[in-house]
Amino acid sequence: MKLNVNPTRMELTRLKTRLKVAVRGHKLLKDKQDELMKKFIDLVRKNDELRRAVEDELTESLKDFMMAKAVMGTEMLEEAIIMPTEKISLNVSKKNIMSVNVPVMEFVREGKEGASIYPYGFAQTSAELDGAIKKLHNVLPQLLQLAEVEKSCQLMADEIEKTRRRVNALEYVMIPQFKETIKYITMKLEENERGTLTRLMKVKSMIQK
Repeated sequence: MKLNVNPTRMELTRLKTRLKVAVRGHKLLKDKQDELMKKFIDLVRKNDELRRAVEDELTESLKDFMMAKAVMGTEMLEEAIIMPTEKISLNVSKKNIMSVNVPVMEFVREGKEGASIYPYGFAQTSAELDGAIKKLHNVLPQLLQLAEVEKSCQLMADEIEKTRRRVNALEYVMIPQFKETIKYITMKLEENERGTLTRLMKVKSMIQK
């Protein structure tokens, strides 16, 4: 479908310029879309690996907690872990990947230097509780990385979809419209030129007579 414009030389020149810009923009967006897809696929693979590792570790930790609860009893277990040895906060910054601002997260641990990860003495606790605490302590960085990668995947997917819509709009709507309108104006101008030439020849013929 052509654009509703006046078939003038000025309009033709303007449309040809817009067509060049649209074609160049389409190529850049297509390249961006391809690169985004590569990075997105890498992130999805990383996310899958991290998720499996975190789920396995959390499952094992939960098993140890259940065993510790059975051995120690609920009250003694809760009393043993009620006072943690460190406080953890979260720093969140951003980094740019292909114009997408993805999160960068890191733990900030506050506690006595060299302090034990176990918030209890070992006299009245079980080895299963020790194992559960250690597994949780070790899996926390992976859990944070998983959250970071999953959010990055979501943001990248949104950007891919936006880019895809722009690429399609240029490829299937704007560029064909510009081409069809340019063709229409060119034909109109050629038709006008032929009409003008015919009139001039008639005038010349009349003058000569």
